[in-house]
Parts: sequence; structure tokens; C-alpha cells
Amino acid sequence: MGSGYLIIAGAIMLFSWLVSSQLKSKFELYSKLQLRNGMSGREIAEKMLADNGITDVRVISTPGQLTDHYNPSDKTVNLSEAVYNHRNAAAAAVAAHECGHAVQHAIGYEWLTMRSKLVPIVSVASNYVQWILIAGILMIKVFPGLLLIGIVIFAATTLFSVITLPVEYDASNRALAWLENKHMLTQEEQAGAKDALKWAARTYVVAAIGSIATLLYYISIYSGSRRN
Repeated sequence: MGSGYLIIAGAIMLFSWLVSSQLKSKFELYSKLQLRNGMSGREIAEKMLADNGITDVRVISTPGQLTDHYNPSDKTVNLSEAVYNHRNAAAAAVAAHECGHAVQHAIGYEWLTMRSKLVPIVSVASNYVQWILIAGILMIKVFPGLLLIGIVIFAATTLFSVITLPVEYDASNRALAWLENKHMLTQEEQAGAKDALKWAARTYVVAAIGSIATLLYYISIYSGSRRN
């Protein structure tokens, strides 16, 4: 792959690890900040949905840690056990954020719609793209078109990562605005929720930057082969 790829991959892995470590640290910190209103993550989610007039979305518990997500196909807000049952600032932030996606879905938020359309393509592409790219580099002298195919497929996954950014930031902004406008949290709790969601969003920023950098690297290899 060359030293260039190793440098890019190493830098991405380092930044990803740093952000992930900080995210876990923040969630551990704000998991100790108990809500004065005594509401669990499930109760927070159900209230946010109700306040936004959403009656066809269920809030359910899902196994694992940081496995929280909104599923538009079956209209469920899936909260990890720690978020679903617990009554702290971290749980409130995550629960409200996932409901932010439900609100996006309900109002037809364009960036979420675009991302949803890319999901089937990215799901298939992610299983094969690395093998195609590796084969394309190994066979670049005899079949340069294979690398180009890999680049086009990888570009779709990169586009997905970029589109994810406004989707995630918008969901967090909706969550924080609702928490503040409805006076759900104290000042300290609101600050904790904001900080937790800020670091969660940064994981998507790192992923997008890493994907763009990797895409540019493969493009440079292809361009170099064409010049030669």
C-alpha cells in the first residue's frame, strides 16, 4: 500500500481512538450527574416524541453500550439499557438525540432522507469495496479500471459519511433545544448534555475526514498510474 497509506491510516486510527476515549470519559462523567426531575431515558424520549406530536414511534431497549439509534424502517427509538433505564444527564442527552432523528423523519428532513436512500448501497458496498481497492492496486498495470471501480464505490461510502454530519448535528441541536425550552434539565445538567453530544458528534467528524482522506489517497494512486 505504501508509506502514504500507512501514515493516513495511522493518523485516522489515532484521532478516532482519542475522540472515542474522550467520548467514553464524558459519558461516564455525566452518567454520575443524576437528573433532578428523576426521569429515565425512556421517559425523556417518550415526552419528547409526545411534545412533537409523534405518536407512531415506539421507544424500546436494545442490548449493548452506546448502541442507541433510531430505526426509520420500523419507527423505533432504540436505547441501550443504560440509557433506557437510567436517570442522568448522559441518558437524557442520548435519548433526546435519538428522538431528534424521529423528528427529522416525521418532518421529512432532507439530509436524513438522502442518507436513508444511500443505506442499501453502502451496506452492500462496505462488504466488498476494500477487496476491490486492494485488487485494483495490485492489478493497476494490467487492469487500471478495477481501481477506478473501487474508487467510485468508495466515494459512495464517503458521501454517506459526509451526509451523516448534518443529520447528527441537527438531531443534537433539536434535542438540546427541546431540553432547554421545556426546562427538562438544570443548568448543570444541560451543560453536561451539550458536552456529551458535542463529543458524540466529533466521532462522525473523524469518520468523515478519514473517509475523505482515504478516498483522495486512492484517487492519487489512480491518477499517478494514468500519468505513467
